[in-house]
Amino acid sequence: MSWNPTQNPDCPNAGSEMLETLIIPRARDLGGFEVRRALPSPDRQMVGPFIFFDQMGPAEFITDGGIDVRPHPHIGLGTVTYLYQGEFEHRDSLGTHQMIYPGEVNWMVAGRGVTHSERTSAETRATRHGLFGIQTWIALPEEREDMAPDFEHHKKGALPVLEDRGVEARLILGAAYGRSSPVTMQSEAFYVDVTLAPGASFPLPDNHEDRGIYITEGSIDVAGDTFEAGRMMIFRPGDAISVKAGDRGARLMALGGATLNEKRYIWWNFVSSSKDRIEEAKEAWKAADWEGGPFKLPPGDDAEFIPISPELDRTKPKG
Repeated sequence: MSWNPTQNPDCPNAGSEMLETLIIPRARDLGGFEVRRALPSPDRQMVGPFIFFDQMGPAEFITDGGIDVRPHPHIGLGTVTYLYQGEFEHRDSLGTHQMIYPGEVNWMVAGRGVTHSERTSAETRATRHGLFGIQTWIALPEEREDMAPDFEHHKKGALPVLEDRGVEARLILGAAYGRSSPVTMQSEAFYVDVTLAPGASFPLPDNHEDRGIYITEGSIDVAGDTFEAGRMMIFRPGDAISVKAGDRGARLMALGGATLNEKRYIWWNFVSSSKDRIEEAKEAWKAADWEGGPFKLPPGDDAEFIPISPELDRTKPKG
């Protein structure tokens, strides 16, 4: 995504002794479309390799409405798009043209550089429609930051599903509970879409260093404390963690993995362990040399792109 809310999430006292950090994202209205950003936050940049976490919507669009994220660049990360409702039409500089629907996963590895766009299709715009989902960025290991860009798309039926006593858990990325997602990962991680019936309990995997939960619907109880939708909880390493859904049930995203050894810097849509590498990418995008430069525009969506604004150009990478 190219939208980049500047408001920092709130990080109040966590409450439960099992929590390391509690994050309450602040919402930003992008013209009838609301985004809530949980990562990065002032108290926590990453959960495992997850460095960016946005809730998109829920939103309703009338006829002709929708999302138009013009072509924009990325380096040093992988983007994960996962929808509960609606669709996106994805195009990238690798030549990919892919629709994504609820329960499917788009995994685009930027590596040394990729450009992509995300739009609501013309067919969907013809009717009233909604959009609700999560987009995350995963920072690549230092030795993989400059890998060749890549793209994978997996249908809903390809993702492993675990079901037990009011729990349905779809494994989007990585490995957990003895199962593995088909998505090719560059580092240790797990990412799970979990739906809980009222009162149902769900244990977090205990074989990952860093673990967190983001609640998208309903509420959960953690050691006697109740947390509503729109909260991200990051737990202490090594503790056995189980959460219980409230009276309305719950839907949540469980995420985490191994922490990265190197510091990461973020500037606009770029992530890197090197500030110099970010400056190089910035100058390359400003040059707009689509023929000889490192960035290309997506075939089929090359009539426009998102430029770097003068205000953004004056900012520095944050780490």
